[in-house]
Amino acid sequence: MNILLARHGETPWNREGRYQGHTDIPLLPSGEAQAQALGQRLLDVTIHRAVASPLSRARRTAELVLGPRASLLKFDDGLKEISHGAWEGKLVTEIQQSHPELLKAWKEAPTADLPAGPGAESLGQVLGRALAALKRATDGLGADQTILVVAHDAVNRVLLCHALGLPLERVWAFRQAPATLNVLAGDSVDHLQVVRLNDADHVAPLLREAVHKAV
Repeated sequence: MNILLARHGETPWNREGRYQGHTDIPLLPSGEAQAQALGQRLLDVTIHRAVASPLSRARRTAELVLGPRASLLKFDDGLKEISHGAWEGKLVTEIQQSHPELLKAWKEAPTADLPAGPGAESLGQVLGRALAALKRATDGLGADQTILVVAHDAVNRVLLCHALGLPLERVWAFRQAPATLNVLAGDSVDHLQVVRLNDADHVAPLLREAVHKAV
């Protein structure tokens, strides 16, 4: 099976450097354009299934990518972004003042059990629910069939760590640009190869992707 794992397009909070988490923030016009560009790139790819996080930034991205194929789209709460608890809606600069040590640990030395803010989820918790969602979505998918999965930065990162055999402590070892495309292939969710990683050529020139201040 083939998995097209995409991140949603850019939102206002992405641009401002605010932590979003479960807060439902819509796409910017630039984010919609990014999603449309990804849709154009995948226009000739046969997509047999599609699933997305129900948060509007991921849902809208998926709808724009699919275009007339949007009737394929289903949603799974397991693909929601990591909850940032008390950090949601806060600027990174504000968090640096209120929780400097926890923020430093989250950005520089995350662990599977470290909460992504006070009252937040950990990477391990996100991996558990996201992996279960991916298994539900791909159950019975044929060897030559393709599924589109549209989720979020932290969700994509933990799923990619799983596929690459990396510990969650390495979650910052690669990037996930807005509306980026990752391609994975294999005979099951637990036996995947990463074919493409953070491929955003459809939205930004090489070395010029948008880098945001928050996840």
